[in-house]
Amino acid sequence: MSEKPILGRRGGIGPCRRIAAMDRLQTWVINLDRAPERLARISAQLQRLGLPFHRLAAVDARAFTPEQAAQIDEATYRRRHGMPPAAGELGCYLSHVDAIRQFAASDAEFAVMLEDDVLIHDSLPAVLKGLVEQADHWDVVKLSAVHSGTPVPFQTVAPGHRLAVMLSRCTGSSAYIINRRAAAAYAGRLLPMTLPYDHVFDQGWTWGLKVRLVTPTPCGHDSSIESTIAAPRSHARKFPWWRRLPTYAWRFGTARRRFVYSLGQALQESFTRAR
Repeated sequence: MSEKPILGRRGGIGPCRRIAAMDRLQTWVINLDRAPERLARISAQLQRLGLPFHRLAAVDARAFTPEQAAQIDEATYRRRHGMPPAAGELGCYLSHVDAIRQFAASDAEFAVMLEDDVLIHDSLPAVLKGLVEQADHWDVVKLSAVHSGTPVPFQTVAPGHRLAVMLSRCTGSSAYIINRRAAAAYAGRLLPMTLPYDHVFDQGWTWGLKVRLVTPTPCGHDSSIESTIAAPRSHARKFPWWRRLPTYAWRFGTARRRFVYSLGQALQESFTRAR
């Protein structure tokens, strides 16, 4: 469920900080109803930067409907991820799917998706402005990252920030921007869940999308905030090594496909700039 946009404060912040008020761009904050303190925290960050946003009520793993609980292929998840799924992971996944559907039903051209534990740096408005102005170079852009992704930068989008192709894995989904082409590619194909959301949505070769990273990222993760996924640490959930052999094979294949796809994307951007 979405709510009407919450407006950031105005006055003395410069035009780039009003980028989210543009008709072309929406900002969505995914937030559980039972986490008002997290909403207050991210609201303060966005208001400080003058960025209006829509709140999306996250899917609560404590209150799945039968239909929601069925939106996972558990056998494939176990084989590909090497551990049993956590209910919170499914709730997170379904929340992002819902946010994408809300965006697709709107008139906006771009949508920024934010999880409520994201840490937003002051450079985000300028980065968003640069991305909108250079929209031909991307369909999905990660604005935060857990791993480096071995970035290959090719274009400046804001002072000190460059758009890059990722040659290796770059998990995390706390902040990213998508366009309508990406929303259409995801529609009806993200479900059922077979991996955590951040392992799936940036597979450009799967979706036929230009997936990019802003480096350094204009958003981070606040490690002081406890995760609402509420799962045991991954090492405690992992199957024994011999049960994870299919997982290793899957990850090797994914890493190879990612590298081939990304190398092609990097070369394409290089040739485009050389013309």
